[in-house]
Amino acid sequence: MNARRRTVLAAGAAGAAALATGCGSSDDGGDDATPTPSAPGDATGGAELARTGDIPVGGGTIFKERKVVVTQPTEGDFKAFSAVCTHASCLVSTVSDGTINCPCHGSKFSITDAAVEAGPATRPLPAEEISVSGGAIRLG
Repeated sequence: MNARRRTVLAAGAAGAAALATGCGSSDDGGDDATPTPSAPGDATGGAELARTGDIPVGGGTIFKERKVVVTQPTEGDFKAFSAVCTHASCLVSTVSDGTINCPCHGSKFSITDAAVEAGPATRPLPAEEISVSGGAIRLG
């Protein structure tokens, strides 16, 4: 029984290692211009992220699972940015008083252009491409 248990554990560890290797990104930052096709329903393939009515005017909504924040600085003007703080890669956690806020070290970013309003971050949040049509907000 003990030898069998070791075999099962060893097989499980080998399988986990294979899975981890298989899940790695193939984007090595090289100059290969061939885009990777998106999976059906993937947000980058145009799946609906939110409805325009879900994003408050003068505020925003964070989509943690997509690592994106969508803001509406003024009525009908929608912006999207990475929700990953440029300081220490924490996910931002709130949008209030005109800023996107990181809980880790207090960085704040403008809801208009993601410019740094308060450090320690020194770089703005990267912009994300969105489209707005028929009341739907889609990534990509």
